[in-house]
Amino acid sequence: MALIDNLKWRYATKKMNGQVVPKEKLDYILEAARFAPSSSGLQPYRVFVISNRQILEQVREFAYNQSQITDCSHLLVWAAWDSYSPERIGNVLSKTAIERGLPANTSDDYQKMLWGLYEPLGQEWHKNHSARQAYISFGFAIAAAAEQNVDATPMEGFDTTKMDQLLGLDKLGLKSVVILPIGYRAEEGDWLQNLKKVRTEKEEFVTEIA
Repeated sequence: MALIDNLKWRYATKKMNGQVVPKEKLDYILEAARFAPSSSGLQPYRVFVISNRQILEQVREFAYNQSQITDCSHLLVWAAWDSYSPERIGNVLSKTAIERGLPANTSDDYQKMLWGLYEPLGQEWHKNHSARQAYISFGFAIAAAAEQNVDATPMEGFDTTKMDQLLGLDKLGLKSVVILPIGYRAEEGDWLQNLKKVRTEKEEFVTEIA
């Protein structure tokens, strides 16, 4: 039940105190994000870790002036592939085969099948699909942060175009999706801190089909 207790402890922290998250805890959170499952194991996203105060000030300007951006220890940014391609899919599958001691071309047929499914769906579907994969990693990072007693505030409230420009994501074939300031809650000034956590009752949330 430790994970459940950790999830009950966490909340979307509204005010952070600027305390630095130790490197070992940051690394743990990032490893959880890295080892999260993704469709076909492609991991069509990357995570950018920002601690530079000047850059965080710039981000805050296009993130609705949310104070957690500049009061956090680190800002994690998930950026997803802007599209799939035979090359992108093939590179991942070839690397996987080599890491497993198999010939690089082991997954050629699977790569062709996967691209045959993805190509007709178009770039908008590609972008949305890769973003959904990024959210899985994002969720694992939130849970890992809670396990480490590190506060985290999930945020979609920012200008993705300006974030992409600031980090040069377009040049990398990436699009920013979601961000996560991590740090520690301030003792005062957070209206949400002491409020009861409320979730849908289990009986309404879960439907069992036997």
